[in-house]
Amino acid sequence: MSTQLIKLDFISYKGKCVGPRQSYSSFTKRDACPDLCVVGQSLKCDHLYPSISLFLCVFMDECMTICFIRLFFAVLLMLLAWPFAFAASLGRSELAVETETWWRRICDIALRGIMRAMWFCGGFHWVTVKGEPAPPSQAPILTLAPHSSYFDAIPVTMTMASIVMKTESKNIPVWGTLIKFIRPVFVSRSDQDSRKKTVEEIKRRAHARGEWPQIMIFPEGTCTNRSCLITFKPGAFIPAVPVQPVVLRYPNRMVSLEMEDGQMITMSFSSMQYLPLYTPSEEEKNNPALFANNVRSIMAKALELPITDLSFDDCQLSLAKGPMRVPSNSSLLQFNRLARRLGLRAGTTDTVLEQQASKARKLWGYRLGLGDFAHYLDLPVTDMLTELHSLFNQHGDGQIDIREYVIALSVACQPSKAMDTLRLAFGMYEAKEDRAIVEKDLASILRTALGVAEVDVTELFSAIDTLDAGKITHDDFCRFVEQHPDFAQEYLLSSRTTPSTPHTAPLVNGFSVANYDMEEQTCSLPGQKRKED
Repeated sequence: MSTQLIKLDFISYKGKCVGPRQSYSSFTKRDACPDLCVVGQSLKCDHLYPSISLFLCVFMDECMTICFIRLFFAVLLMLLAWPFAFAASLGRSELAVETETWWRRICDIALRGIMRAMWFCGGFHWVTVKGEPAPPSQAPILTLAPHSSYFDAIPVTMTMASIVMKTESKNIPVWGTLIKFIRPVFVSRSDQDSRKKTVEEIKRRAHARGEWPQIMIFPEGTCTNRSCLITFKPGAFIPAVPVQPVVLRYPNRMVSLEMEDGQMITMSFSSMQYLPLYTPSEEEKNNPALFANNVRSIMAKALELPITDLSFDDCQLSLAKGPMRVPSNSSLLQFNRLARRLGLRAGTTDTVLEQQASKARKLWGYRLGLGDFAHYLDLPVTDMLTELHSLFNQHGDGQIDIREYVIALSVACQPSKAMDTLRLAFGMYEAKEDRAIVEKDLASILRTALGVAEVDVTELFSAIDTLDAGKITHDDFCRFVEQHPDFAQEYLLSSRTTPSTPHTAPLVNGFSVANYDMEEQTCSLPGQKRKED
């Protein structure tokens, strides 16, 4: 029987407590169960005895039963909250705050109570609040971290603070009415100027001297596994007003479970702590990135967590789907961080990338040193720019092919549009007479697009070049990708996999082997396995 791993803190069955220091023979009539052991806070069973298997089956059946009961009451409470939210939202304007009346106040109190009861049904029996919350007039913006799950909505329902949400949310039946009650700042994905409008709305509310509800923002911009704080996005700090940091904790690493005479109770709790008000200096008001970084440092210190330069953009790059999925050891993550710090990503649209590609094609045959590269980007020579330049120093001679920079920039700015990047790359490398590229050019394109040191494209090129002409066109490549959507994994990355090498071992990565950063990552993003303590 294959090994099963069941994550539990403890089990109490009919008064017999079984813990990490106690034998598990309580479950069986035999004297011992040698194949059953505890690994950390997990139960590992290589060969389960019948009585143990029966217990776990009953246990999981009870889990499903209590789950449906809780779901029923949670939905019932949400429906109960709807009329209060609907009544309180009548006559509201999106541009002004109405005068608070006694009946609106009653609706607000009722909704807070109902929402708290809903979370109780969901298993959050205790929510501890520490620190002193500042009023909206002093702290118009609350910054929360770390952001790890949908359960982070608990502080929102406890404070009824405004949040930033996509416009489509307000059209969801029942839920949309509850959302509109807290007066969120809506952002539309279909509107190209939506991000700018959202920032302007946040600034307008933040400078209203407490007239609007506080805006609660998760500056990480994505969910992590709470092992560190990633780079904060600047949206909450652009208004240059005082903010109050709020740190979230889930002290129990796992949900505790207890079973007594067929009754199962789950117990979970969370805590939120208000940190002292943070007032930005003049330098921080003029530099939102500095403001965000300093607030992050304070929150990391309170949480006793490390910080990392990984960001929401890195998450998008790591998890992007398509034929050219970026491998976990890609130097594109390092390139993305440097490009972001140098301001090279800001305003980089499809049109800008086309212009960059056209400019790079005109430099065909020229290799740029550090000074020429700085002139090309219209940036001064700095340590950061030197590091970016060295990423493409494939031959170690201080000269780079600018086309590789454009490919890397395209992948970083549009990670989910791999075929657009490859079209752009083919346009820079293809010959004028027949619009075709040779094997060496394909190797350069794919090596840069994947962010790896070396890649063997011999087998892939032969599979595409069915006429054995020694060259391929972009159309040939597209036809091949349609038939082999996972060509990168099949032809390129599979040969680089070494099963005997642990995932935690450092691997040489990057466009240039000489520039691998050996610094160990201290946290992971969604989809990446967290290193066990």
